[in-house]
Amino acid sequence: MIAKVTMKALCSFIIALLCGVGSLSAAQQWKDTIVVARDGTGDYRTLTEAMEGIRAFMDYKVTVLVKKGVYKEKVILPSWLENVDFIGENVENTIITYDDHANINKMGTFRTYTLKVEGSSITFKNLTIENNAARLGQAVALHTEGDRLVFINCRFLGNQDTIYTGAKGTRLCFLNCYIEGTTDFIFGPSTALFHNCTIHSKANSYITAASTPKDIEVGYVFKNCKLTAAPDVDKVYLGRPWRPYAATVFINCEMGKHICPAGWDNWRNPENEKTARYAEYGNTGEGADNTNRVKWVKQLTRKDVAKYEEPDYLFKICSEWKP
Repeated sequence: MIAKVTMKALCSFIIALLCGVGSLSAAQQWKDTIVVARDGTGDYRTLTEAMEGIRAFMDYKVTVLVKKGVYKEKVILPSWLENVDFIGENVENTIITYDDHANINKMGTFRTYTLKVEGSSITFKNLTIENNAARLGQAVALHTEGDRLVFINCRFLGNQDTIYTGAKGTRLCFLNCYIEGTTDFIFGPSTALFHNCTIHSKANSYITAASTPKDIEVGYVFKNCKLTAAPDVDKVYLGRPWRPYAATVFINCEMGKHICPAGWDNWRNPENEKTARYAEYGNTGEGADNTNRVKWVKQLTRKDVAKYEEPDYLFKICSEWKP
């Protein structure tokens, strides 16, 4: 005997079924640990695909484990991405790479990135981020626009314009990282701390080109870093001002002999000497001798340097963040 099923009961059953499927789908989709693997053994094969598995504006932490492999893709981490850790399996063998440069179809500098980070509160660890374009123009490996970004034990490989810290009022930390390039290979307006990093120059040129806004007190701060160079490199400047109020400080860094005696350059504009905020303290090595430094660079005192130990000073634009 077949029981009669009313339309109301049937509708209720269908709704319950759909809700159950939806809940199961959401549970499967919004995981707090995601694995990316080129060989197909993870949840996704590319980082771009993995963005689909991260819920927008989360109030919980998501960890993206990136297996060893070469990920050739232009990756955008969108502005709705927050509270995510991207952790590579091995820094030397977990590589995100692309090869755009500014002179491909008149692309210009700011579209050449390999990895563009628009989201905030994101940590990257044990990853290599590379732009391996030929030396034919600007070629950005990392382009940041988000706030509260931390990079730990990462490598940034490139030539001209390797790292672009691209948004005023944002705060970045680079801890135990390796950064290489040729010209202006760390540039932009952000506040950024580089701690225990190796900064490697591949050509006679300039390391930094900060564009710190006038109303932001702290720009680039290099602490306990090691400045190295390729064997034939012997004339490298610590920085030149991309904008007049560029702020860059080197504290307790080891500077190789490739750092030229003048140390800093005014970018062919003597007026920049009146506004650029360049300073040094406690540096060592052949390149640290300040006897012939330009007269407009500040030699900090111990009292001055004490401020750079305080997160509230380093990141005073929003001091509750203490990475």
